[in-house]
Amino acid sequence: MSIVQLKSRGSARRAVAVLSCALGLWGLSACKGQPDTTQAAQGSASAAAEQAPSGQGPKVVPGPGHNPACFAPWKQDTKHLQWTARKPPFRLALVNGYVGNAWRIQMVKTAKAFAKDPAIAPLIKEFKVVSTGTDVAAQLGAIEDFINQGFDGIVTLAVSPDGFDRVIRLADKKDVVLVPFDNVLDTDKVMQVNEDQLAMGRQWGEFLDKQLGGKGKVLEVRGLQGNSVDRDRHVGFRQVMEAPGKSYTIVEVVGGWDDGKAQKAVADALAVHRQFDALFAQGGSTGAVRALLDAGHKPIPVATEAENGVRKLIAKHHEQGMKGLSLGQSPGLAAIAMKAAIEALQGKALPQMISVPIPAADHTTLKDGENFFSQLSDNFFTTNEFPPCGVNISGVKIMNESESDVK
Repeated sequence: MSIVQLKSRGSARRAVAVLSCALGLWGLSACKGQPDTTQAAQGSASAAAEQAPSGQGPKVVPGPGHNPACFAPWKQDTKHLQWTARKPPFRLALVNGYVGNAWRIQMVKTAKAFAKDPAIAPLIKEFKVVSTGTDVAAQLGAIEDFINQGFDGIVTLAVSPDGFDRVIRLADKKDVVLVPFDNVLDTDKVMQVNEDQLAMGRQWGEFLDKQLGGKGKVLEVRGLQGNSVDRDRHVGFRQVMEAPGKSYTIVEVVGGWDDGKAQKAVADALAVHRQFDALFAQGGSTGAVRALLDAGHKPIPVATEAENGVRKLIAKHHEQGMKGLSLGQSPGLAAIAMKAAIEALQGKALPQMISVPIPAADHTTLKDGENFFSQLSDNFFTTNEFPPCGVNISGVKIMNESESDVK
């Protein structure tokens, strides 16, 4: 197996239908799934897929799909897709976009560690990773290049939620399984993997609203601009905070999901506004909370991502009055996307939009060694295990992977 890597991190966005579906509670029960009672149906469907002519992309087939405990449909009417079955091992590629923060680095390390997992390694002939920055054309070109090289499956964090029609058509023509994750696309033409970003934003908003009682001055630290994850989280958060009867003043700054940038953005906001009643930081949360502490700010409720560092800070300062909700967008989504691609390449029917549950912890449930780790780096993201999918990558294995390019 060869592994070629470039660093990057991206994000994603759900179809606009999410905005009207109010799916705030979708994933936790759905992703627990239920036993697969459709083996016979899946067997006949797989046989049909094997007989299907190549070059036409996936077929739309009835659900439920393969292993719903792992690959849970986004909603009840999510369609299922099935590709022509083929035999492993496969050539897989990860096409990353933006690089430059801890999440992206850990995501790449997670993908590399997963490719070496004893249960997965025999199914992978070759694994490559490339990062293309924020240039959509460069990312599309990289995907197209892997397709033309004859790769079987490509997982990607899309730079933009649209503009991928050309490579989707090419992937279908070549029978390549293309799986966007985290930063997903505004299309139902490919299989995608994500957590519900809109629901995540709403959960953060509901937590702060409960703490503040409908009024107050809130600092919102946005993520990477132009990214669908940032957008959907922001929309969900504002749906709660700007609902009728609420009276919040929201000051918005950009932290780019980066600790250093978020810390400076919060420090600058504090220099101007002096005091806030709550903080919402999509990412770079450790830096954002550190800025509050460095300024000697009074303890306030904080809604954060799941960086190890910010969970350490919430646990440490809870006795002084800090309350916090930490929700996780897992770098392990890369592993779920890779596993979905491998299953799809073997003719298994899977949901077009696969939901992954939102891991949560707050000031009352944080426990060292369980959902945060005092002995690990602040930049380590705490949510990387998905038992229903057989994805259980230890923090030690992830952090031992190199982030350097391997060609």
